[in-house]
Amino acid sequence: MRTSIKHLLQAALDVVLPRTCPVCGAALGTDEPWLCRQCMSDLPRTHLHDVDANVMEQLFFGKVRIERATGYFWYDKGSHYASILHDIKYHHTPRMAQWLAAHAATEAPTFFRDIDMITPVPLHSSKLAQRGYNQSQYIARGIRQVTGAPIVPAVMATRQHSTQTRKSGYERWQNIQDAYALDSRFAQQIQGKHILLVDDVVTTGSTLEACAHALHSAGNVTVSIFTLAVARLT
Repeated sequence: MRTSIKHLLQAALDVVLPRTCPVCGAALGTDEPWLCRQCMSDLPRTHLHDVDANVMEQLFFGKVRIERATGYFWYDKGSHYASILHDIKYHHTPRMAQWLAAHAATEAPTFFRDIDMITPVPLHSSKLAQRGYNQSQYIARGIRQVTGAPIVPAVMATRQHSTQTRKSGYERWQNIQDAYALDSRFAQQIQGKHILLVDDVVTTGSTLEACAHALHSAGNVTVSIFTLAVARLT
């Protein structure tokens, strides 16, 4: 009954304020919460979870210990699908990130099979106040919906840093130094656990590398990484 009423209300609202797919611009139906069925079907999935020593895992070789890593779809700057991340980050649609993350966890259950806890990459308090939400927190919620693994904010942002956009790999690494640290309140809780570190997109991996180092500082921690998108570096 509640579902029927919800659908009726959504249908009425769609007449007044029609929702559109951020990828193709088509009107969304009541059973299409964020992307139209065609664009969801055509989402450029990476399938990296099926590849040993995949290109995402290679970003961390020799830098930080990672059990495994994957991202849900490819991010190509300028593509229609790039608008998904832009909307999530800047157009106040973090629930789309949650929805996509839940789909990812459903489609690749073996990747998430032995995760004990989920840690989102944090935002500094000043940026969180400005944006109003942390999109990585919503990604964590989507994975929790499917896996049941608890969210543990074991990493904190210790200082504000400038945007990573348009920086070289080395500049990104410099920019992120000492920007993240283990929250000592969770140090004992995460020991001996397999932690899934999550973020919206990976480019050079510098942010995730810094956060993984913070988690490892607790000692006896296994870290895997999931992002919604993986930027192509070629």
